[in-house]
Amino acid sequence: MPRSDDTHAIAGPPSLPLHRLRFDPAGPPRPIALPDGTQAWLVSRYADVRMVLTDNRFGRAQLHAPDAPTLSGESGLVGSLDLMFNQDGEDHLRLRRTLRRAFTPRAVARWRPWITSIVEQRLDELADSTTPVDLVARFTLPLPVEVISRLMGLDAPARERLRHWSQYAFSDGSHPKEEMESALAEFAAFGSALLAERRSAPGDDLTSVLVRAADDEGGIPEGQLVDLVCGLVVGGHDSTMTMLGNSLLYLLGERPESWRRLGADEQAAGVVAERLLHLVPLGDDRGTARHAAADTEVGGVTIPAGSVVLADCGMANRDPDVFPPRQFADLFAPLEAPTLSFGAGPHYCLGAWLARLELQLSLHRLAARFPGLRLARPADAVEWRRGTTSRSPQRITVTW
Repeated sequence: MPRSDDTHAIAGPPSLPLHRLRFDPAGPPRPIALPDGTQAWLVSRYADVRMVLTDNRFGRAQLHAPDAPTLSGESGLVGSLDLMFNQDGEDHLRLRRTLRRAFTPRAVARWRPWITSIVEQRLDELADSTTPVDLVARFTLPLPVEVISRLMGLDAPARERLRHWSQYAFSDGSHPKEEMESALAEFAAFGSALLAERRSAPGDDLTSVLVRAADDEGGIPEGQLVDLVCGLVVGGHDSTMTMLGNSLLYLLGERPESWRRLGADEQAAGVVAERLLHLVPLGDDRGTARHAAADTEVGGVTIPAGSVVLADCGMANRDPDVFPPRQFADLFAPLEAPTLSFGAGPHYCLGAWLARLELQLSLHRLAARFPGLRLARPADAVEWRRGTTSRSPQRITVTW
């Protein structure tokens, strides 16, 4: 679902599987330079990152003030001033209240039956395929597209454009400016039309819920609602597709001994899903930026007011004071502390429970239906999807 962070720096080569990225040891806050030259403070210890993400002295809105430096990785929808993630205080809370009830664990649990039916439908079609088959084309991409389309009430033409819009919404800045502006304008027009349609003919989909909640709340600018809808649409499938593809590449390529247990025990699959969400980032860059509104002590270091602060959740998720040194060793062991992969505090990812459910169901049901699933081509030969701030395999060729 919508991402809890934007992306910035400190990564390995783009050909390296994300589960093999090497992280520097967590330590006290220290000054760094971002790839675009912006001076920032790196915060990397678990307790320090949690503080930055939960303390209201560290916000997002001022990162996009007129005189603020341009942050690398903040192009596309991620850089929009109207995006909920870039709001602070009451502006942010007003938007968040329109969706909060829709994404509680209890609400997501009510969606389990129809999400399970979509998973089973994709598996039925996979079973009818001639091997070898591409798991991305037949499973990891269409599954989350179908889930978010049903949730948001999208028609077939919109579903077909999701991948196109995602490339620009989460662009890494490599797309030509005119091309980017044209795609984002088309996407915004889609979001605006969808909102207008649900106002005139509401249904039981999440877009209709959003429209009703926004009307009840009052005072929400239309641009913020449009960006909220667009963020849900692309974030709701791109992140899940990325997590699922990278998890399957790791499990089939490096942990095949775990596969049958995933299919035999759904609860165990949930534990594995949580550990992989914790350890495998969405992309090469994993910092989430904040602006310091006042001089603030973090981990014994005073960060000056006006500073850009990069909270590195990937490093924090490996902090040796909180987590054991070999976290991949036992995939079926519960996490020692809550993961920071979904962020924390006011901007905690609203779609976290939906992402967990989709990943758990997908891993469990895929392993149950295809206990002999294996890679048909070496994992090291995978080609990576580029051009966006997330990264996942273009294809995962398998047989059984």
